[in-house]
Amino acid sequence: YLARKCFYLWAKKTFGQILPSKARCFYDKKILQNTFGEWKEWWTVRRERKLSLRAARHYRHFLLNLIFKAWRAYVCQQHGMRSKYAIAESHAKKQQLFRTWQCWLVYLDVRRTKHGMQSVAVAFRERSCLRVSWAVWRRRHHQNCARHKMNVLALQHWAQSLQFRAWLQWRELYFYSQNEKQKEMRAVTHQQQRELKRCMEAWRRYLYLHRAKKHQNELAQEHHRSRIVWQCFSSWRLSWERRRRVCAHQKGIEKLAGRIALLRSFACWKHYTVLCAEKTQQCELAEKHYNHHLLVLQKFWNRWKSSL
Repeated sequence: YLARKCFYLWAKKTFGQILPSKARCFYDKKILQNTFGEWKEWWTVRRERKLSLRAARHYRHFLLNLIFKAWRAYVCQQHGMRSKYAIAESHAKKQQLFRTWQCWLVYLDVRRTKHGMQSVAVAFRERSCLRVSWAVWRRRHHQNCARHKMNVLALQHWAQSLQFRAWLQWRELYFYSQNEKQKEMRAVTHQQQRELKRCMEAWRRYLYLHRAKKHQNELAQEHHRSRIVWQCFSSWRLSWERRRRVCAHQKGIEKLAGRIALLRSFACWKHYTVLCAEKTQQCELAEKHYNHHLLVLQKFWNRWKSSL
């Protein structure tokens, strides 16, 4: 008891009110806080990129639906063949489902690779922290023989509690991402069902009107054949002009989408460069602080040796 009391008095006079164990714990906590902040920023950037990709995919599907509707109306007006219309509609559905499936597979591959990179980075960070702690503990082993067992037990308990907290946070984030994914899949299926229902209702109305108009045309065909031919030619010309305008408008929209994608990629790259510069600056400051801490420890060690 007297030896421990004298040792505590000597430690306070040598190192001040803050002991090296408390300073080491505070340093580890700060490292964990900085790591969590950087991971949070990476998660927000990844979420924004995911939303932009989803918006681009939805825009492509919307354009494909518009093109398919215009083509179906043109074929029904020109030919009026139900078999070709059914074949084209089934082909368009298969193509749309195939493209959606390919996009989903690409998204799963990217997500798996990112999870693997994240797990490797966390393991490397834990190994580096343990290596630094082990080096510090080995240097001070010859100085603190009496406190060896207590320090080892405290370090083990702290490491186990830290791993348990990190595992709990990862599990909560994983469950949240799974719930979000299920909600997104349900929303996509519900939207597709609504679009199919609207298309079927519009096709039924159009078919009814087309039959009524065909009956009227058959009754008046014997008396106004020349006029009907002229009207058909004018309607075909108008539809052709309309289709040409739609094609030109679609090309303009595709060019605008390409420019917007380039602007977004440039903004993301600029943000990434700023983050890299800040990270390098923080690393330099941490290295300077660590060197200064080593110099202070060396100074106190020389004083203690001189006093002995």
